[in-house]
Amino acid sequence: MNRRIEKNRPKPAAPEPRGNFSLRAWREQHLYSLFSSLGRLAARPWATALTLAVLGFALALPLLFWLLLDNARGLAGNVGEAGAISAFLKPGTDVTAVQAFAARLRARADVAAVTVKTPEQGLDEFRERSGFADALKVLHYNPLPAVLIVDPRGDPGPLAAQLRADPAVDQVQYDAQWRQRLNAILVLALRGAQVLAGLLALAALLVIGNTVRQDIAGRSEEIAVMQLLGAEAGFVRRPFLYSGFWYGTFAGVLSLMLIGIVQVILAAPLARLTAAYDHAFAAHGLGIAQMLAVLAASAALGWLGAFLAASRHIVLGQPR
Repeated sequence: MNRRIEKNRPKPAAPEPRGNFSLRAWREQHLYSLFSSLGRLAARPWATALTLAVLGFALALPLLFWLLLDNARGLAGNVGEAGAISAFLKPGTDVTAVQAFAARLRARADVAAVTVKTPEQGLDEFRERSGFADALKVLHYNPLPAVLIVDPRGDPGPLAAQLRADPAVDQVQYDAQWRQRLNAILVLALRGAQVLAGLLALAALLVIGNTVRQDIAGRSEEIAVMQLLGAEAGFVRRPFLYSGFWYGTFAGVLSLMLIGIVQVILAAPLARLTAAYDHAFAAHGLGIAQMLAVLAASAALGWLGAFLAASRHIVLGQPR
């Protein structure tokens, strides 16, 4: 009978491998720190909201500046395309000579395209855009010359100089100095945006670090007890790191919302600007990949600020 009872008794469950247990404990600790830190932020809504507002504006300003410069570069590119070299031929040049000159230019390696604008086309364009259509009716002849609009390939300086020296050309319109100034202004503005982004990122680090430091000071007795019980620095520091993560993530979301609000406010003026350029220039905002990059960068910034503050006040044993 005893043998039969021993045979029917259920076998004890096999002990869980130590590696699986450690992994599960590590995962549970991180999940608890993640959501408990979020609960602590929600427990003080006004302080959290003020901190997030400061961080959101600090992140939104360089992003808005970068968007402005990126759209300005697109506008400069369209201006450059529209401002090709204009060669005004001598008055009285017949159509055959104009077409032959255009064909000779198209055969050059430093010319991408040549557009011929006849005197009749120029007069019609002037009549439409100037508003002097009735006054032009008194003219007995067309005073406008034929114009070749040359789109250069590469450096347009030598080509413009050769066109000025050609005997068939009366005048060449090309302002290389203006283009160089525009490019220099854009480069300077881009460098200024980078400096501004660095300064505001440092300010965000300081704000998050100071907020985490205050949180550490409020829990100094709890931290001291955990350290006396043998808690490692990583265990003590973990909830504060997740607090910085939440600060950075929510600040990134707020900055994207602010950028969206600014885009809505500027939608009508931008529409009028693009209409003035015959819709050749289209303003754009942040794409999906760029938004995700902003969120990742802001979360990493919050994590770094919390790490620096926690390392200073916990690892060194100074949780004041």
